[in-house]
Amino acid sequence: MTKQKIIQQGAEAIIILKNDKIIKKRLRKSYRIKELDDKIRKLRTRSESKLLIKASKIIPVPELRFTDEITKSLTMDFVDGKKLSDNLNDFDLKKQKTVCREIGSSIAKLHDSNIIHGDLTTSNMILKKDRVYFIDFGLGFQSHKLEDKAVDLHLLKQALEAKHFKTWEVLFKEILKSYSSSKDSKKVLERLAAVERRGRYKGKY
Repeated sequence: MTKQKIIQQGAEAIIILKNDKIIKKRLRKSYRIKELDDKIRKLRTRSESKLLIKASKIIPVPELRFTDEITKSLTMDFVDGKKLSDNLNDFDLKKQKTVCREIGSSIAKLHDSNIIHGDLTTSNMILKKDRVYFIDFGLGFQSHKLEDKAVDLHLLKQALEAKHFKTWEVLFKEILKSYSSSKDSKKVLERLAAVERRGRYKGKY
C-alpha cells in the first residue's frame, strides 16, 4: 500500500513524503504567463538537480533518484533524522559546537566547488547518525564570486541569530573555524565583513 503525505508546502514547491522517498514538486504561478511559468519551473528543476548531483560528491545530501522536467519534480531519498532548526538548541553546547564545525566544513567544500546554497538555515540541515545533511538547493546556483559566498554565510549568521539566539555567536565562530579550510576563506570573510558593514549603513536610514 502506497503511503503519502504532504510534509511541507511553501510558495515555490510542495514536499511530499511517499513511502521512503521525498517528492519535491514546483508549484505553478498563476500570475505568470503559462509558457513562461513552465519554462522557469523547468529550468529551476534542472538547475537544482544538477546542484544536488554535484554536491552529493562532496557532502551529505539526499540522494537524487529521478528528475521529471514535465511535472517539474525531483524524487530523492528521505533523510530520516533530526532537523537542526528544531533540535540544535536541545543539544548540549559541546555537541552543538561539533555539529557546527561539520556545517562549516561542508560549506567550505561547497564553496570550493563554486556551489552557493542560497538558503543556508538550520531548517535546511538534518542530523542523521552524526552527519549533517544539507537539503533544499532550490535557491542555489553556481558562482565563483566572493560576494555570493559571503552572502551565503551572512544568511546563515542571520538564521542562527534568529533561531538559536542564546548560543548563535559561539556557534557561528565554530562554523567559521572549520570554514577556514576553504581555499578562499580569508577573502570570503573579508567580503563578509564588507557585506555586514553595508547592512549596518543601510539600517541607519
